[in-house]
Parts: sequence; C-alpha cells; structure tokens
Amino acid sequence: IIRTGAQWRMLPNDLPPWYTVYQQAQRWIAAGVFEDIVHDLRALLRLAKGKKEQPAAAIFDGRTVQSTPESGERAGYDGYKRKKGSKIHIAVDTLGLLLAAHVTPANEQERAQVKKLAEEVQVATDNSVEVAFVDQGYTGDDPKNDAQEAGIELIVVKLAEAKKGFVLLPKRWVVER
Repeated sequence: IIRTGAQWRMLPNDLPPWYTVYQQAQRWIAAGVFEDIVHDLRALLRLAKGKKEQPAAAIFDGRTVQSTPESGERAGYDGYKRKKGSKIHIAVDTLGLLLAAHVTPANEQERAQVKKLAEEVQVATDNSVEVAFVDQGYTGDDPKNDAQEAGIELIVVKLAEAKKGFVLLPKRWVVER
C-alpha cells in the first residue's frame, strides 16, 4: 500500500515495500528517466516505420480542456471556444508521436507559445526539426520569428475558404488523433 496524500494505493505483493518503490520512482523522475524512455521509444517507432530516427518536421497545436476545481490558477477562459479551463499546447512529429507539451490557462494564445514549443522540440530532437506545420491560430510575424530563432520555419496550413464543416488539413491531420 502506498499512501500519497490522503489516499492509499495497493502494490502487488511481489514488489518491495511502498517507500522503496516511491523513493526509486522519485529518483527516476528527477533524473529524467521517463523522458529518456519516451525519446527512445519514439526513435524506435520511427525507424520501424522506415523514417529517420529524428524528425525533420513537426506539427504544433493547442487544445482547450474544461477545468475542474483542482485546476486553480491554471484555469482561464477561452473566448473562442467559450470554455473555462486549461490549454494544452503540443508538438508532434509527422507520425503523431509526441515531441513536446505544456499547459497554460485557456486564455493564453497559441501564437504566444511558439517560442517555448520550438525550443522544447529542438531539445527533444537534437535540433533536427526544420519545419513546423500549424493552423491559422499561429499567423503573424511574432510566431514566425519565434520559430526562426529556434531554427524552425513555421508553415501555416490554411483552410480553403470555399469548404465548410470539418476538413482534414494536409500535413496537420495527424495532430488531431
């Protein structure tokens, strides 16, 4: 049984005592072991699909998720989606594998997060990403310049004005998974 806060968790009998498991998990978290595992798995999956180990392209996107009372300071109001909550900003490779993510209040604009996402992507991929595909929420000179500082060209994939309803945008649809 592991006690975290006011909750108790059951551990299988064949594991060491809960405090040993907890301490080891904390060491792994501090050492970045889980990030390394994700990085290695992404590289293996890319190689298995016949791609290079590190991606040359990424897709940036943001999602607003409804808040809960536990969201606290992180909650904001997204006027476009008409939701109170948090916004998750993600970057994936062309296979849809996660490269970077961070959470902000929902009122934060996607275009203001380009610099942080671009820097995190380049760290995760050893500066291999050259281009990032984004939706129209990332238009403007500031996002373009922020991406260029990290060595990434930002390409805005626009929706054809004649079409209505849900349309899969080329190069960007993988982030919707």
